[in-house]
Amino acid sequence: MTVKDVFVSAPGKAILHGEHAVVHGKVALAVSLNLRTYLRLKGTTTGNVCINLPNIDTFLCYDLSELKQLIPVSCGKREEGKPLDAELVRKLREFIGVTNGNLDNCNMATLSFLYIYISLFGSSELPSLTVSVWSELPTGAGLGSSAAYSVCLASALLCASGAIPAPLKESDQSARWCQEDLEQINSWAFQGEMIIHGNPSGVDNAVGTWGGMLRFLAGKIIPLSRVPLLRILLTNTKVPRSTKFPSIMTPVLDSVDAISCTCEKILSEMTCEPITGEHYNILEELIDINQHHLNVMGVGHPSLDTLCQVTLTKGLHSKLTGAGGGGCGITLLRPETDSSVVQTTVQDLKDCGFDCWETSIGGPGVQQHSPLSVKEEVLEILNRY
Repeated sequence: MTVKDVFVSAPGKAILHGEHAVVHGKVALAVSLNLRTYLRLKGTTTGNVCINLPNIDTFLCYDLSELKQLIPVSCGKREEGKPLDAELVRKLREFIGVTNGNLDNCNMATLSFLYIYISLFGSSELPSLTVSVWSELPTGAGLGSSAAYSVCLASALLCASGAIPAPLKESDQSARWCQEDLEQINSWAFQGEMIIHGNPSGVDNAVGTWGGMLRFLAGKIIPLSRVPLLRILLTNTKVPRSTKFPSIMTPVLDSVDAISCTCEKILSEMTCEPITGEHYNILEELIDINQHHLNVMGVGHPSLDTLCQVTLTKGLHSKLTGAGGGGCGITLLRPETDSSVVQTTVQDLKDCGFDCWETSIGGPGVQQHSPLSVKEEVLEILNRY
């Protein structure tokens, strides 16, 4: 069988408020990060299935006749939401030569790809194809890079297998799937995440699928229908993240919960009435209070204090996002923040040894693209393979 070419992308994720408090039953707000992962799926006639991951220097090809031996006897269309097929995972681990527990990024990405590919095509004929992926997200920084990858894999392979239609019409630059198809994409992406992380929360792949903002509470994930697009700086301190978390006092957690709920209310107001400076004043205040709370919880780090001090000298407000103890931070930019201020801030942060990107949060989830709508530099990388 031959498959049609598919071009897709999915966003990363940042926690706006509620990290750490969420494990104690409090609200967390996760937002899409407009640093995206792009995937190009191309039908071929080589008799191979190939995966190219230039970010992690991985270029692999497998012979279809060998992969056919791995198809489980019971391989029909696997139902969504079912646990992983342990037998297929075992066979694939053996096949790529990782029977011990330790998987590096390359092995996890390969395993995830082959698992979804065989699960979706195994009951018919395995097609010859090449998948190439390029990501703007740093790996291992807690920004949902593996989930964006899994969402791209799921959407492209579901499309190629005919399980969901391609939403892109002839004249479209980019297009989104309907709710029902997004649920299927999310479900398969979660399977990919289970292979990579073992026991993921499902938040990262949900953000990659739906985009915008999600409310996460006690294991329930609720996409919020409309949120404003906010400009931010994202800074990676490059200090390894640490998720150790001391026992702390309940009032701090209650306050973080109130911050998440207030932020959610302000953001929904900003979508249905004119955005004012007062909205941004409140968002900045919430960022400052939450950052203080996170320091009280013991998950701060001198590198994050430096980030907050450097940005505050420019009148900008920052907080850590995710695990803390290093890792990444976000800085809110107002609509009127001048580009010269942004540029000098980025330079000052780079001078501290940090990586820094100007981007936005709250943008769309997984999309199909026409090649013309994809950034030139991304297209150039993906067209090499």
